[in-house]
Amino acid sequence: MPTSRATPEQAPDGRPEAGAPPRVGLVLTGGGARAAYQAGVLSGVLELLDPDRRPGFRNPFDIVCGTSAGAINAAALACRAHQPHRAVDHLRDLWQALRTRDIYYSDAARLMRTGLQWLGMLSLGWIRPQLSRYAPHSLLDNEPLAGLLGRSLNFSRLGTNLARGHLSALAITATAYTTGEHLTFYQARQCIQPWSRTLRRAVACSIGVDHLMASSAIPFVFPARAILMGGRTLWCGDGSMRQLAPISPAIHLGAERVFVIGTNYRDETSPDIRDLDPPYPNLAQVAGHTLSNIFLDGVSMDMERMERINELLARIPANRLKSDSLRPIHTLMIAPSRSLDELALEHLDELPGAVRTLFRVLGVSPRRIEPGGGALASYLLFESGYTRSLIALGRADSLNQAEKVIAFFKEWSA
Repeated sequence: MPTSRATPEQAPDGRPEAGAPPRVGLVLTGGGARAAYQAGVLSGVLELLDPDRRPGFRNPFDIVCGTSAGAINAAALACRAHQPHRAVDHLRDLWQALRTRDIYYSDAARLMRTGLQWLGMLSLGWIRPQLSRYAPHSLLDNEPLAGLLGRSLNFSRLGTNLARGHLSALAITATAYTTGEHLTFYQARQCIQPWSRTLRRAVACSIGVDHLMASSAIPFVFPARAILMGGRTLWCGDGSMRQLAPISPAIHLGAERVFVIGTNYRDETSPDIRDLDPPYPNLAQVAGHTLSNIFLDGVSMDMERMERINELLARIPANRLKSDSLRPIHTLMIAPSRSLDELALEHLDELPGAVRTLFRVLGVSPRRIEPGGGALASYLLFESGYTRSLIALGRADSLNQAEKVIAFFKEWSA
């Protein structure tokens, strides 16, 4: 299989010129710690496309889009797009060596202080409303993540990669609490006009750590991040909220084929109900279900909608299709082949003692598997035993779909 290709020429609207190979977009969904699975999938994909790791091998993804933790993976790939194998190796090594303390403060003193602040607000806030100014902004403080991103990512190299054609665009999504809009921050090789839809807006900018911190700020769990836009400060949180069309940014930026890496096991959306009289759901179940709705539902619906549009376009003769904005999009999605909730519970004891105690207070326990409890742990368990298992699963899932992966990239590699 060829391992290099020419850089596609880009038309002013972001799409390639006629005769150029189809441009491939990569969409990385959210999911907190679950995003380690994406590093495994990418490792398997590159092995299938270039098993000999030849020096001339080009980045297979022209456009890289990410949301929440997927935004961090997307930026890591884009900053090293000139060396795709090394980019994936670096991403895999980063996830494999991860500890919870690298993402958020997990010591007993800080967690206890935050708990006491919340308790004080709940018990005394109605008597002295002015105490609200001292309320914590979130359950956990993820400031260590900002330091990790600053040390690991070279955003000046991102600009160089765009200028030299190693990729065409990077897009990061976030949600503005201030306006209620779903924002797509993008940095592109050529000028692409921003787009807007109802409560959705694209913003051309130079992407940095603040955008990644905003995109990955899980509501209630991590604090929002301030982003300066046009002289106005917007407080932004996780990009998975209000994300009705996760694949849309890749298409707007010119992708003709979209490769999606999800973090949702298909059977988690419709689990078997074995207990006909279950107890009242605990906080872990409610929180896990809420996070699942935020992170996992949008991409499946978007894929189904795209399939219907493709079927409709296939029925219309090419000479009758008057709209240039409508075109069939070939998609391929790889998602976990087993429940990540159950996998997380197997590694629950690896968490720092204070965090493990907090989880158990909320209702997460490895000895009592209940719908939702494992979900909460699967998003916040940033320990190497769990992330290594996710990477191994992702790699196996991509290699198990070798024929589909190779067929998807066939025209790209020609």
